[in-house]
Amino acid sequence: MVSARRIIFNIGTFIPGVTLLSPVKRVLARRSLGTGGTDSARYCFSVWLRHLVMAAENGLNTNPKVIAELGPGDSLGTGIAALLSGAEIYYAFDVVQHANVARNLAMLDELIALFRLGTDIPGADEFPVVEPPLSDYRFPSGILTRDRLSSALQPERVERIRDSLKNWQANDSMVRYRAPWFSAKTTEQGSVDLIFSQAVLEHVDKLPEVYHAMKLWLAPHGYLSHQIDLSSHGLANEWNGHWTHSALQWNLIRGKDIWSINREPKSTHLRLLKNEGFRIVCELTTRNSNMISRLQLAKRYQGIPEDDLTAAGVFIQATQQ
Repeated sequence: MVSARRIIFNIGTFIPGVTLLSPVKRVLARRSLGTGGTDSARYCFSVWLRHLVMAAENGLNTNPKVIAELGPGDSLGTGIAALLSGAEIYYAFDVVQHANVARNLAMLDELIALFRLGTDIPGADEFPVVEPPLSDYRFPSGILTRDRLSSALQPERVERIRDSLKNWQANDSMVRYRAPWFSAKTTEQGSVDLIFSQAVLEHVDKLPEVYHAMKLWLAPHGYLSHQIDLSSHGLANEWNGHWTHSALQWNLIRGKDIWSINREPKSTHLRLLKNEGFRIVCELTTRNSNMISRLQLAKRYQGIPEDDLTAAGVFIQATQQ
């Protein structure tokens, strides 16, 4: 439920000059930093391996060499897991620079241990809200074979990853952190084998531009892998109550936050993928009971498909046509 205090604060941010006040700037800065979860090595390990296992199930490339992540969050841990799986270049695109070198170096060491032990994928008992669910949470040794891991975890290669985390601005770095990024020109067109995200695309305001950028970045043989949380994120009483707020109400709830949700339902993402010429090879929807009636929907959402009203999340993998 949205507190009255939050709404009152947000109303104040629309008054000219208020956002320049130090106390207000501190609150807005706190809201923009820290995304939760991605400072845990086991969380990052679980997320990366879920995307990899689902790629295998859908007949996609499970050994991508150039990968890009949207919204890595508090650390670059998921991308580090990809590098430790054999990726050669990792692009990290974010709106605000959350991660820091010390955290990433600690994450590297923790992830190395998890891979060397062949740790099973942490599941719902440890991360109950992390999607997508898997049918088998054992370490995917059929994908990450002994030979593949032996090569990926060679001491000199690990040290190169470590050096790249310290010097991600170097031209030859394996890690290429771009924060903020706002342009499709951020990386070379047609160069990325895999673009993925975890609970990020619901926070992106300019979705058409982002889907178009992904089309430009992706190599002809490449694919997208995105887990999208379509719920209200606590900004309404019901999980889908954010679609009942009028434009004015939503502006007051959201305020000046740069990392709030965009309120787009599943059908918007599917439409944008189709518009950019992607072929969806996996669409795994998380369902919740519909908690609102069509009469309660704000004008903007009155025409959304019935399917959207129960789609609390969706995992999508898609390729170029």
